[in-house]
Amino acid sequence: MRQDGFSAEGMDTSRPHPARIYDYLLGGKDNYEVDQRAADELAAAAPEVRIGVRANRAFLQRAVRYVVGSGVRQILDVGAGLPTSPNVHETAQKAVPDVRVAYVDNDPIVKAHADALLGGSGANSIVLGDVRDPLAVVDHPDVRRVIDFDEPVALLLVAVLHFLTDAEKPAEVVATLRDALPAGSFLVLSHATGDFADRSKAQAVYNKATATLNLRSHAEVERFLDGFEPVEPGLAQVPFWRPDTPPPARSGEIGFYGAVARKAG
Repeated sequence: MRQDGFSAEGMDTSRPHPARIYDYLLGGKDNYEVDQRAADELAAAAPEVRIGVRANRAFLQRAVRYVVGSGVRQILDVGAGLPTSPNVHETAQKAVPDVRVAYVDNDPIVKAHADALLGGSGANSIVLGDVRDPLAVVDHPDVRRVIDFDEPVALLLVAVLHFLTDAEKPAEVVATLRDALPAGSFLVLSHATGDFADRSKAQAVYNKATATLNLRSHAEVERFLDGFEPVEPGLAQVPFWRPDTPPPARSGEIGFYGAVARKAG
């Protein structure tokens, strides 16, 4: 059986997958033993990782509330991962019920879980697609069914670009997606970094996974914001981007940067 050009029979459950590792670290159940072992290795190599993924998830929720509060009524979440609750559409629609969300991920397991969660909701869609092929993402009919690219869109690239190598040209990926967005749209971005500790052992865990971990510096991540105007405080460690509760202990060690930025007219 094939869906959207992906073969369900070809799903690789013999190697850890970043979305399932992330799910396990968040306390989710949609993962395999191979993912659990990798996540435990990752936590041994980077002891703050569980705090970090929770802080990244909290950043995502604050950022979604910000863009919805700024008037955006449609969200394109690329590299969405497993739909841990509260997920993007729950967060957005709690604030404004008519927000529409298109989720995109390259893992058929993610799509299967999201299909079950969404239950055929017309306001949302889940699409098998890959951030490495951004034109295919924006042209997909199930994206177009939900997203009107003549109106402002919030593009979510949360904890996904660090799984692209430099050879896969992540800056060009972001630029292609940016150019599909009208003025008044937003980019919500987070990205792993090694700026606060040597995380070469953590990277080694992902060398056995379906995607490598490519840590980037503050300056390198900031380049992904080209063509956008960052919202204050700009690119910051995720616990310190507009916190609405006191940042957790060891927040200064968290190796995730996050930003929200607006495309000007």
